[in-house]
Amino acid sequence: MTISRRSTAALVTYLKLVVFSAALWPFLWLVWGIFHDGLGADPVDTITRVTGDWGLRFLLLSLAVTPLRRLTGWQQLQRLRRMLGLFGFFYVCLHFLTWALFDHSLDVATMLEDVLERPYITVGFLALVLLIPLAVTSTRSMMRRLGRNWQRLHRLAYPIAGLGVLHFWWLVKADITEPLIYALILVGLLAIRLVLWRRRRQVAARLAVG
Repeated sequence: MTISRRSTAALVTYLKLVVFSAALWPFLWLVWGIFHDGLGADPVDTITRVTGDWGLRFLLLSLAVTPLRRLTGWQQLQRLRRMLGLFGFFYVCLHFLTWALFDHSLDVATMLEDVLERPYITVGFLALVLLIPLAVTSTRSMMRRLGRNWQRLHRLAYPIAGLGVLHFWWLVKADITEPLIYALILVGLLAIRLVLWRRRRQVAARLAVG
């Protein structure tokens, strides 16, 4: 049993290291591109696109952890969710800062005007605002302090991902292929969660009757 636990702990540590390295790679690629003129003819557009894409991808990956854990029965997968979610928040923040710095030179007045007048920026900004309390309460101490309220709060991850998909959809306008793929992934994750929830309810009902 001791060997098994040690092996599992080592595997989880290795897996977290691999995931951390892979998640950091897009950022390191951008940094390299900035200093080596490797971001194409429009570097700001490249940074905006890459940070936005990976922000949404990591949010979806974090949502995929719990269904995958329940389907496989490997409980240790849950230990990756916080890391993936925080990387999603990290890239969303970079996405926002790129827009704020290069499009508006950190002028709060013009930024607010843009948020109020352009719907795709409105939903993107709302997603960022809603992500902040999730990131702040992602620690184990906050989980213990909030108790069941922690789970209720972090259910916001699904509508936040939906806002991210909508932000992307309204941004591209013409070619919606990529945001459509993300939308289908999100719907699939919601469907799996609903099925698993119904199964748990059915099992609980049987136990109550028995």
